[in-house]
Amino acid sequence: MTSLTNEDISRLIYNYGLSLNYAEKHGRVYKIYTDKGEFAFKQMEANKGLDFLRYVQHLYQRGYNRIVPIYPAFDGRYAILEGNSLFYLMPWLENKEREGRFQKNKELFRELARIHTLSVREESVTKEMREEHYEQTTARWENEQEVLEAFVERSERTVYMSPFQLLFCTIYREINGAERFALNKLKEWQEATSEETKTRSVIIHGKLSNEHFLYDENGTGYFTNFEEAQMASPIHDLLPFLDRTLSTHPKKFDEGLEWLDTYFRHFPFKKEEMLLFLSYLAHPGAIFRVAERYFSTGKEKNEMKFVNQLQHQYWRMKNTEYVVVKLEEKERMKNEPQTPPSN
Repeated sequence: MTSLTNEDISRLIYNYGLSLNYAEKHGRVYKIYTDKGEFAFKQMEANKGLDFLRYVQHLYQRGYNRIVPIYPAFDGRYAILEGNSLFYLMPWLENKEREGRFQKNKELFRELARIHTLSVREESVTKEMREEHYEQTTARWENEQEVLEAFVERSERTVYMSPFQLLFCTIYREINGAERFALNKLKEWQEATSEETKTRSVIIHGKLSNEHFLYDENGTGYFTNFEEAQMASPIHDLLPFLDRTLSTHPKKFDEGLEWLDTYFRHFPFKKEEMLLFLSYLAHPGAIFRVAERYFSTGKEKNEMKFVNQLQHQYWRMKNTEYVVVKLEEKERMKNEPQTPPSN
């Protein structure tokens, strides 16, 4: 998308009765200073459609108002189509955080749970659809296992292993353990849902990030950037957020567990939803992709770069393992029969 000139912005915001003083570009958002105050003017690709406006409107109608409002133009339109772009207007929030990242993410997860609760609906799903998903996913993951095992055998036949091969072979048993865990949880999900004819869908944000959760001058948090919103499993909001958050040096992610605990208190997962969530969360797909790239690249490759990538993904796998183990422990305790206190 091409950048807008001041003349472009002036012409477009005339639809809102605004007169431009000047504008600042912040990514795809323009902070515009006008005769009636400061606003955020957003540009997006037109081919993404206007579905996100429908989802935002639906949440407003259900009583959820923690979304940065989208202002209508004089003619009632909530977005202006011009060329291959859509434009919409919102208030500008300074996003002054009064507390740290931990508290912000905790509030984000609470508000996400509210969105999911207000928008949840049951949808029909056939036994054949579930079985197809299970078989396709299982086949893909089992194929990954076979390929990874072949990489190990190939490395072990080498007289002098490269640094990447040495690291890969050293951590292979843990990678394989994560693969097996993910497959076992997927099998448990398949068994738990064999007779189910319904599944839960919610409005997902689609690009969940603390950068898309902004504070106003009173310290109240609002979601923004709903352009990827759709009806889907709530897992599709949680997994990408956790994937990014856990992608760091090794640490105990107790803060992440507290964020999830906040979410599950307000929007508890059913047993089968938790099984599928743990399966996808534990699956070490990122490590497979790094290994596949390494072994398919010719001799002219940056060994240090690949080693760093593998080390980084291994750390992420271990961080994820900590979260998965703690979540599974909580699930097991929740499902165990409670022993009455003795007199």
